[in-house]
Amino acid sequence: MSSEYSSQVSEFENQGILITGGGSGIGASLVTAFAQLGANVAFIDIDEAASRKLVDTLSGRTRHPVFYAHADLRDQSQLAQAVTVAAEATGGIKVLVNNAAWDDRHDIDTVTSDYWDANHAVNLKPVFFVTQAALPHLRRAEGASIINFSSISYLLNMGALPAYAAAKAGIIGLTKSLAGRLGPENIRVNAILPGMIVTERQKELWLTDASISQTMNRQCLKRVLTAEDIVGPCIFLASSASAAMTAQTIIIDGGLL
Repeated sequence: MSSEYSSQVSEFENQGILITGGGSGIGASLVTAFAQLGANVAFIDIDEAASRKLVDTLSGRTRHPVFYAHADLRDQSQLAQAVTVAAEATGGIKVLVNNAAWDDRHDIDTVTSDYWDANHAVNLKPVFFVTQAALPHLRRAEGASIINFSSISYLLNMGALPAYAAAKAGIIGLTKSLAGRLGPENIRVNAILPGMIVTERQKELWLTDASISQTMNRQCLKRVLTAEDIVGPCIFLASSASAAMTAQTIIIDGGLL
């Protein structure tokens, strides 16, 4: 993981930051970057092995120890408890990053009502309920920021993940609604829409060299996008550099759209 942020003078020093799905992939890159910027970072993840490994990797390398809360975000009691202990560990929450997701492929002819609900229980529902649980802490912070992770998948007519695409489209509507509600309280809400971000999980489950090359050739930027490419935009949305920006979306796809 990159250490390029560690030498910067940071407005995030000692600020509480909570990231969902922080144990691997994009989330782990965000945890690492904010921790290197001196923030007091907590993350929630269901994958205990990957999360413990990340905490161990960062141990002694950041201003504050990174705090990990194990929780299944589909469970309301676990979700609420994880947010509470994370806020206690970080001394409050100024930035919330709703990153957790499950990009499972599924066919229209085999999707059941239970599957649809299970998909949205990971991809959409926690974005609202983690935000709701974190609100008392965000309200106590000055100029708090919420960053929701959507995806360009719903803009690409991708037929292999209808429930996921619907959830990611829903996150945009939720982002705008939350921004309208929370703006008067000086809490900003924006969204990031990643394109094809190549992670180890993606390569293990879905991506092949051929599919990566095919998508890359459609991008303006002819290179593979990685989790590190999402870090800068997320830091921008979390920072005072975007202080007048809310209810907006940023697409990070190398110019695919």
